[in-house]
Amino acid sequence: MIRKRRLQDALGKLGPGLVTGAADDDPSGIATYSQAGAQFGYSMLWTMVFTLPLMVAIQMVSARIGYVTRQGLAANIKTSFPRWVLLTVVGMLLVANTLNVAADIAAMAEALRLLVGGSSHLYAVGFGVTCLLMQVFLPYRTYVRWLKWLTLALLSYVAVVFSLHLDWGMVMGKILHPGIHIQHDMLLMIVAVFGTTISPYLFFWQAAQEMEETAGQPAHTADEVHRKLRHIRLDTIIGMTFSNLIAFFIILSTAATLHAAGVTDIQTSAQAAEALRPVAGEFTFVLFSMGIIGTGMLAVPVLAGSAGYAVAEAVGWQEGLNSKLMQKEGRGFYGVIAAATIGGVVLCFTAMDPVKELFWAAVLNGVISVPIMVVMMLLASRTSIMGAHTLHPRLRWLGWAATAAMALTVIAMLATL
Repeated sequence: MIRKRRLQDALGKLGPGLVTGAADDDPSGIATYSQAGAQFGYSMLWTMVFTLPLMVAIQMVSARIGYVTRQGLAANIKTSFPRWVLLTVVGMLLVANTLNVAADIAAMAEALRLLVGGSSHLYAVGFGVTCLLMQVFLPYRTYVRWLKWLTLALLSYVAVVFSLHLDWGMVMGKILHPGIHIQHDMLLMIVAVFGTTISPYLFFWQAAQEMEETAGQPAHTADEVHRKLRHIRLDTIIGMTFSNLIAFFIILSTAATLHAAGVTDIQTSAQAAEALRPVAGEFTFVLFSMGIIGTGMLAVPVLAGSAGYAVAEAVGWQEGLNSKLMQKEGRGFYGVIAAATIGGVVLCFTAMDPVKELFWAAVLNGVISVPIMVVMMLLASRTSIMGAHTLHPRLRWLGWAATAAMALTVIAMLATL
């Protein structure tokens, strides 16, 4: 009983890092990882091992900025860089997030259509309106506690792997020696995987949530700051490890099922769901649909909310999911969230397949993450911004390594067009 209580207390203390990690395995991530496993088999498993320390580092940088400065990323950029840098960063984020919202809502609608039939367009409108109403009228923490349980359906991919009796020696060999071929299709997939794993909206979201947790609190002593930064590190490591572990098993399960069966190009959500059939049987589409819907309902508020934080900080409005709708500043913040969500619903009525929309949203995130990561690293290294809490050498090295890895991959992809 004591151990159980201690475990519950420990889990209860996990905050923005865990939520951010859960939101990272959104429908865009599921589709991209499934496509990676189907198209390239085990050759893409290394990406999850490679990106984990880089993902942890860059999310720790964003969280550190939000906590130490008690401002979001856009507010810090506004005070430290020329206006064109601020407008460029916020503009890229707004476009990418709106497209990602559209892709996620379309995937949720398609998942529900697989489950019960009917019109995916009607479901898209329903999901968009539901997400918007929850963001406006319910505190995010209230409904996120329930929605996170739906993401447990993603553990089905873990069950698939252990039901297939894989040669783990061979799997480890593929991780260490993936046999990468420098060609455009593989580089495009790597950019998509990197982009859906290390996504700009996660930077803005975690910084904003760390900022909100300190809102109204008195200045902390040096010891309190160091304790909080250690807690942020633990929270972020646990959240990102969970995220990448699920992604690893999605790639592995689709490689062992779809790729092995010769299905190398996933055109529909139904094909992605087939990866669960070895263990789920007739419940395949139920599990898949619940996973897509659960992660989508978790991720859409993060996508729209991070855009709201960025625009509000850039303009100088009051921001925060606890803002009052009837206040002038609150209306501006929620107006951006509404615009991003409604814009995403409108884009769902295009003819593009939801799986392809999700994939290209991930590619776009990979491309725009590079300049945003450069700006973040410069912010976190300035004593005028961070005071005595600038990045320590190891975190600075890992943060710049993540930035360089993203940049080199994008450059290589563009060079092979």
